[in-house]
Amino acid sequence: MPLQALNTLHMHQKVTFMVNRYEIFADDGNGAPGDLIAFVEQKRMKLKEQVTIYTDSTKSRELAGFRARKMIDLGSGYDILDGEGNAIGLFRKDFKKSLTSSTWHLEQPGQPPITGSERSSGIAILRRLWNFIPLIENLPFPFRYHFDFAREGKQSFSVDKNTWIRDHYTIRIEDSALDRRLVIAQAVAVDALQAR
Repeated sequence: MPLQALNTLHMHQKVTFMVNRYEIFADDGNGAPGDLIAFVEQKRMKLKEQVTIYTDSTKSRELAGFRARKMIDLGSGYDILDGEGNAIGLFRKDFKKSLTSSTWHLEQPGQPPITGSERSSGIAILRRLWNFIPLIENLPFPFRYHFDFAREGKQSFSVDKNTWIRDHYTIRIEDSALDRRLVIAQAVAVDALQAR
């Protein structure tokens, strides 16, 4: 099935010492991961963030990617590129709103912007407090959190964390005009750049 026809995706993260690894799967029709459609390895401790999204784990073909516009990326955003390096969209974190609830803005040329934020303000505040508690600040956050992305008041897509310890997400897309490559880039960013 073509990527643009997919409405449900599954994203699994595996953390290694120097790399965050993400695998994105199509839904198998029964609510479980099916075929691998994208593969990402994000190197840690890079001064200027750049992430490449491949079609599979061989990393032989690029599907898309994103890169920070500036070395210090507070509010400046990330360009989303296709496999040939052409800009196809951008996203940025709204740092003012993210003080209480993580908020992202996603733009696709020719379409109104999309805004996404954490579904539960209570979980959002709890996550912030968790980072300030001594002795546990380096432990994984023990609650699931979810993001809803909407365009002009209408739901575009959601990113739901399904597990407490391992980072497994379900991505549901309701906007047929939305480029699936932008959704994958934003979903990776929700996890990979969450603490920034």
